[in-house]
Amino acid sequence: MPHIKIEEKLNELAGTTEQSFSVSAVPDEKKGERIVVLHTLKDEDLPPILERLAESDLPSLWKPRKDQFFHVEALPYLGSGKLDLRALKTKAAELAGQLVQ
Repeated sequence: MPHIKIEEKLNELAGTTEQSFSVSAVPDEKKGERIVVLHTLKDEDLPPILERLAESDLPSLWKPRKDQFFHVEALPYLGSGKLDLRALKTKAAELAGQLVQ
């Protein structure tokens, strides 16, 4: 899945200069996997972004469901300054109610 493109679109729609969204995927019985988004925005700031996302040019398959957005205090980063993808996947699975394999 094109997680980077989804992240870029979400950050663009939010108009943020720092990364406010991080995209991961968790197992899904029907689709194989589903997109989960961790974000650092205030809950009241999210609805207008979701509306703009619905109208965006991203393919429907790439648009996360609004119930798959989860607020976190901070996105997990490695000492190198890069996103910690393993911690991200674990946190996404935990928030989405999935067991990490």
